[in-house]
Parts: sequence; C-alpha cells; structure tokens
Amino acid sequence: MWIRIVAVLLLSLTVSACVTNVTGKALPTADKEKALASHIQLGLGYLRNKNLDLARHHFEKALAFDSQSAGALNGQALLYQLEGEVALAESFFLKALSSDPSSSRARNNYGNFLYQQKKYSQAYQEFETVTRDLQYNYRAGALFNLGRAAKKIDKVERAEAVFTQVLMLDPRMSLALIELAEIKFAKKEYAESRTLLDRYGKQSKQTARSLWLGIRIEQIFGNQDKLASHALALKNLYPYSKELLEYQNSLKK
Repeated sequence: MWIRIVAVLLLSLTVSACVTNVTGKALPTADKEKALASHIQLGLGYLRNKNLDLARHHFEKALAFDSQSAGALNGQALLYQLEGEVALAESFFLKALSSDPSSSRARNNYGNFLYQQKKYSQAYQEFETVTRDLQYNYRAGALFNLGRAAKKIDKVERAEAVFTQVLMLDPRMSLALIELAEIKFAKKEYAESRTLLDRYGKQSKQTARSLWLGIRIEQIFGNQDKLASHALALKNLYPYSKELLEYQNSLKK
C-alpha cells in the first residue's frame, strides 16, 4: 500500500515538473523559460509588423506556459491597445505590473498607454518610476516620454531638464531637440532655440512643426530670406497642416 502511494507521489512530481509543448509531448521544465521567451519575442515581432493574429497566437502560447508572465501579459496588453480595446489593454498592463512591479518595459508601455488616453498626470508618475531604473535599456526613450508628460501638466522646468538629459544620453534623438527648441523659444532664449533647431535639421527631415518654429525664429532675427524659404517649404510640403494655418493667421494680424 505505502509503495503504491509513494509511486503516485513520484509520478505527480514528475508531471508537475513538465509542461506540454505544441505537439502534446511533455516539455521539461528546463526548457520552459526558453519556450516562453521565444513566444514573447515572436509575438512582439509580429505586433511590430501589425500581424495581430500571429501576435495573438504567440502571446496565448506564452500565457499557456506561464499565465503570470509579465512579458506575455505586457504583449497581450499592447495587442489589445492596437485593437482599440482600451479596458482590456489597461487590465493586462496592470496584471503585468502586478506580476512584476520591476518590469520597466511594461511600465513604460503602460505610461504610453495612459499618455494616449490623455491621462497625463498618471503617465508622468509611471515614467518617473521607469526612469529611476538605471539599467533599463530604453532609458533615454523613457526620459523623453517623461519630458512630454511633464510639458502636458505644465512642469516646463522639469521637461527642460529631462530633454537636456535625453540629449546627453542620446544626442541623436531628434525629437528631444525639437521639444527643447520649443521650450527655449517660449523662454525667449532665441539663439539657443535656433541652435537646437539647426541640429534637428541636420539629423531629421523638416516637419511642419520644425518649419513653423523656424519661421518664428527668423522673424525674431529679421532674416527674411530664411523666413521665406521656411514658409515656402511649409506651404508646399504640408499644405493642410495646422502649422500652415497658424502661419497664415499670423500674417493677418
């Protein structure tokens, strides 16, 4: 009798130490993390390519391996976000962070989600937490997100400091250049604003936003040739932009 009980216990332990792969065969626990990570990475790759069905397939496979995996829950949240399922997306972001509060990737993505929902104060708090993780590989991007959120809640000095830090970490981040250039212009630090805008122009294609800022800067400095050049580019490249409307309205004043 005791021998049978021991045998059953040993069999139970053996089964619990395995998971099942897609063929139905037992997969050793030693391979579980590798398979889990593989499904998450494949899911994220398909998500980037907007192949939502295959992304869903791999996230579901990952969650079958580990229903508490922060990486898989984060992936599922991103999928729902792309599908416009706001409540489900938030639910899965919160599950991911509950499972692993130290997941900077999930928290940064959740911050972006909140920012898109115009919940700027909440987004700011999430980004603040993320940027304290000095080992986070995407820290410069998280700092940029923090700066954007700071601007939205009128923490302009904080935003300026953060965008400056972003450019120290990654001088190639052109979006931080234009953000900082606009802050400097608003503070009437026109020379610094122009320098930052020039750096932006060397790194990135001119946008309606950068051209409109360039117009306003050249108005300050009285450089009519450059002003006209920026205005022509704005009209030709972005004929239906709000920036062109702002420029046209400024001529009526």
